[in-house]
Amino acid sequence: MRIMAVFAHPDDEIGCAGTLAKHAARGDEIMLVWTTLGELASQFGDTSHQEVTRIRREHGAWVAEKIGAQYHFFDMGDSRMTGHRDEALQLAKLYAGFRPNAVITWSDDHPHPDHRMTAKIAFDAVTLARIPKIVNEQGGGQPMPPAPDLSGDDAVESGEDVRRLEAWRDPVRFYQYFAPASPYPEVFVDIGDTLDTAAAIASYYRDFYKWQWTDELFREGRAGAGRLAGVKHAERFNLRASHLRARDFLD
Repeated sequence: MRIMAVFAHPDDEIGCAGTLAKHAARGDEIMLVWTTLGELASQFGDTSHQEVTRIRREHGAWVAEKIGAQYHFFDMGDSRMTGHRDEALQLAKLYAGFRPNAVITWSDDHPHPDHRMTAKIAFDAVTLARIPKIVNEQGGGQPMPPAPDLSGDDAVESGEDVRRLEAWRDPVRFYQYFAPASPYPEVFVDIGDTLDTAAAIASYYRDFYKWQWTDELFREGRAGAGRLAGVKHAERFNLRASHLRARDFLD
């Protein structure tokens, strides 16, 4: 199984870190994706964009290694996302390359506009990635040149690396952070085996941002979700579908 977690800012992934780590431990392929660098965080002050990029890539690399995941940063602009097609297309191209079976992202109604726009383009990209002419567009909607022919055809410079993407048309399960107003069914994931990994990632960001909460509060939040689902610790999502899959027997 391949899972892509798509979020707006480094630290947004805290809500699913235990789930991602659990899947990685099972041998699934995981890719963490951030649509922005989160460069407007007050901790950066007047730090140059180049330096922010370096720091954020360090954050991403650390978290990805902790989980056992690949990672990718876009630079769509912290608090400047629009949800337009060009943003969704960037993500669709990544879908076509990674070929996810499931996507995890923000809820549709979060107060932060970047979170809402990230959820929007993550959903839009599922459809865009299904269309070969779209995932092979260049800027401005122009089609990508044909694959290079090194036999002397001058349509493409000899040796030019033009890699055409295959559209990704398999079903994609679309999970979102739990929202009380969501019309979609809830899904809980038992993260008892990976709670420590999730807590370590939360503490890593807490120390950077100097958040005023403790490891105990984080663990209690996961315990609260677990009590709802009959396990010790859980993470909670909505699945963007009308109904959950049928099960073999009742619990």
